[in-house]
Amino acid sequence: MDRYVVIDLETTGNSPAKTDKIIEVGIVVIEQDAIVDSYSTLLNPKQEIPSFIKNLTGISDEDVMGAPTFNEVAEEIIELFKDSYLIAHNVPFDLGFLNLELENCGQPKLTNPVLDTVELARIFFPTSPSYKLNQLTEHLQINHNQPHRALSDAFVTGKLFLKIKEKLASLPYETMEQLLKLEKTLKSDVYKLFHYYKERRLFNPSEDTQIDTYRGLAYRHTEIIDEPLSPVDISFGDYLDSIYEADGTLAKTMEKYEKRTGQREMSEIIFDAFQGKQHALIEAETGTGKSLAYLIPAVYEAVSTGKRIVISTYTTQLQSQLLEEEIPLIQKLLPFPFRVALLKGKSHYISLEKLEQELAETEQDNYDIALTKAMIFVWLTETCTGDIDEIQLPASGYRFFRRISAEMEENIDPTSPWFFKSYYQKARRRAQQTNIVITNHALLCTDMFHASSLLPSFDQVIIDEAHHFEATVSRHYGLKLDYVQMQYTLNQLGKTDDEKLVYRILSHYKVAVPTTIVEQWNELLENAKYETDDLFRQLFQYVMEQRRTNKTLSDIGRTQYRFEKKQEDERKWSTIIDMVTRLIFYLRDLIHGLAIMKAQLNKEEIRHEDNERINYCTEQLQIYIDQLEQLFLVEDGMKQVKWMEIEANGAKNAVYLYSEPTDVSTLLAEDFFTTKHSVILTSATLTMGKSFQFIIDRLGIDPDRLITKQIASPFSYLDQVQLMIPNDFPDIKYGNNDDFIYATSEVILSLAQITDGRMLVLFTSYEMLRKSFEILKEMMQDDHYALIAQGISSGSRTRLKKNFQSFNNAILLGTSSFWEGVDIPGEDLSCLVIVRLPFQPPDHPVHQAKAQFFKNKGKNPFMEYALPNAVIRFKQGFGRLIRSSNDRGIVFICDSRIVKARYGKYFIDSIPKVPLTFDTTNELLKKAEQWF
Repeated sequence: MDRYVVIDLETTGNSPAKTDKIIEVGIVVIEQDAIVDSYSTLLNPKQEIPSFIKNLTGISDEDVMGAPTFNEVAEEIIELFKDSYLIAHNVPFDLGFLNLELENCGQPKLTNPVLDTVELARIFFPTSPSYKLNQLTEHLQINHNQPHRALSDAFVTGKLFLKIKEKLASLPYETMEQLLKLEKTLKSDVYKLFHYYKERRLFNPSEDTQIDTYRGLAYRHTEIIDEPLSPVDISFGDYLDSIYEADGTLAKTMEKYEKRTGQREMSEIIFDAFQGKQHALIEAETGTGKSLAYLIPAVYEAVSTGKRIVISTYTTQLQSQLLEEEIPLIQKLLPFPFRVALLKGKSHYISLEKLEQELAETEQDNYDIALTKAMIFVWLTETCTGDIDEIQLPASGYRFFRRISAEMEENIDPTSPWFFKSYYQKARRRAQQTNIVITNHALLCTDMFHASSLLPSFDQVIIDEAHHFEATVSRHYGLKLDYVQMQYTLNQLGKTDDEKLVYRILSHYKVAVPTTIVEQWNELLENAKYETDDLFRQLFQYVMEQRRTNKTLSDIGRTQYRFEKKQEDERKWSTIIDMVTRLIFYLRDLIHGLAIMKAQLNKEEIRHEDNERINYCTEQLQIYIDQLEQLFLVEDGMKQVKWMEIEANGAKNAVYLYSEPTDVSTLLAEDFFTTKHSVILTSATLTMGKSFQFIIDRLGIDPDRLITKQIASPFSYLDQVQLMIPNDFPDIKYGNNDDFIYATSEVILSLAQITDGRMLVLFTSYEMLRKSFEILKEMMQDDHYALIAQGISSGSRTRLKKNFQSFNNAILLGTSSFWEGVDIPGEDLSCLVIVRLPFQPPDHPVHQAKAQFFKNKGKNPFMEYALPNAVIRFKQGFGRLIRSSNDRGIVFICDSRIVKARYGKYFIDSIPKVPLTFDTTNELLKKAEQWF
């Protein structure tokens, strides 16, 4: 069957079961890999079209008034689908509406084989940033003139399907063979399609010389190039002139280039720090272009001296942004070549060895795992890095990926053929042979505290988003432990009869392990699992009892409790200590049993991946023992803050245990700043009151080796921003929490009517965000605004941001991570609402411990810790609005403390000078209307 019929519907809503109706049908017919026919009609739904749908599609009630009903065109539509595949972008939606309408008018339902282009696009274009039709077609450069109109959407869906067929035809035989093993679990009826292309490839082998194959896997060939680079024969001053000045490469490369004096100044400061073996703190405000400003001197220094320079960003996403956007631009600007490599932690890289071991497990795959495997098989023919961040896996796909990540390549044998195919090992070798290594704070910190170096040696490092550096160091010098990760490891071991690790060792390989170990293993494992569950349930109950009247919620809604041995209920705490001691006893016995099994495997010269798994599980069990001892049994020399978090409405063992040092300045001073020639720390937010002293103290930097510089933004904030603060909001400190939230919700909606949505609202607590979301939903009379809320609307931060930008009238509510790193330039964002000044809750465990640390040193915890952190966070939030010289908008701050409190001036002074209005809410709204 080589006839494919593509359908797209526009409807009054998302649920046919709740009387939503079809208002437009678009159909195209594909034969012989070409679109040969089309059909389109508006339909009269016999009900009013919601305003949101009118805005989305452009279809009005007047448009459909004279249109036929579905009943009148039903037979015509059925005829089009005879002897064909049915294709749609999200088949359940379109086919669900279609079949319910057919049923309602007495026609038989369609039972055609189906092909869902959402599912197929995920498999065959795994690196696409999104699978929404308009974003997918943009990624694949398919012209889409009228999104959200049925015939236009059907045409581009048809073109998308033809692109999928092209991709199928290009894949190697081994990939098609693996995909065929998974097809039964997929939702699309793809057997004939997959089988056809597999057979075609069998008789016409791929001529792609860039594809390697090994043990049933096909993957892209990668080489590590180590050719000598040309020496630098230009002075640094001439080098900067050739880039930054009016006739330089920046002006020739970038349209509408405007010279930024601060950008060149930053490059000069960094070069001076390198030459003088000094450290530097550089606050470069929004618009400086700091990425280019630090890359330009870093590349010059690295190539001219032959020294490697490390650049560390806060997240792996920022790493990728540097590599994919900034580095290609730098390569165009510079008069000489250079090499750059990106290096992440092992958990980011796929292991071909571990994937090959999973190939036999297809019978047990659920849908998400089958889809994950299919995406990975196709992606392997494209990727040169093996970095899983290149693709978006389904939700539970990341749990599967954990099993096949390079993290599981413990002690991989350098003589094994898999060693030279390991993406992680290739990334490390590439980093050894490069001028610039781009990494992240987490890996940099792990490298600092790791016995064996993970990063290649370096003396100079640039730390971007440096306001996060202290917190990242604290987390990596601390620990995190939870019930799920412990049970996961125990389940990996398995009993002697459940086909997990221990079963394979004892039964499959028939290893001669002492009878006592075999007989006791199941009981030991059950006791360990029982004690783990019992301990975490006891901890859950303990937190519930301790915090019965004063519960503090984290920004993701967990109840938090800080614990210190000397302050706990002695009787109840001793019970917990006894339980911890028992659990450690059982974990040690499990390690002992594994050691005997491993010794026997080695004795009988059985080399197998299960030997590696024994190593991995043994290490994990020992980590759990060390963590439990540090949390409950050992008084640490370095002052630690320890706390628990529970999900009060979740499982009764959903407990998360944490520990962090209260101060890392001495650690960093001795183990980092003293040992490195130059550490450059930069961010848009490093100062409070024009002073770097706060971050100097917190990081332990020697002022005698330090250069500091603030670089102002080139944007004209006086003309681009209006800062508005109401003087009549309920005062939250007098218990008017609900009144304050209601007033905030009212002003959000009023401002949205002025700005047509396009609004980001920043909260300091998840609870306040949730309540505001509920009130806003009640206030909205229709669906005129798309209300998107972190923790309520599904999706990651990146996905929520994309959804916000894809709607014309959207309001985005965020907390926590939305205060920074969210870049929404242009008209997509016209109003920023800051609900409260971003002070950390005073009873947050880390805040409590650090405040006590300052108090013990005779310092004011508020002025030395709470206020500087809040000011830096506030500056990050404020920076979300203006991202380019053409941006324009309002910052509305609901918290009058910024004007009334004595410390308010620190917040005002921390941001660029902008027009500030402190007035009644009504007057502010009038001014906002005039502004727009």
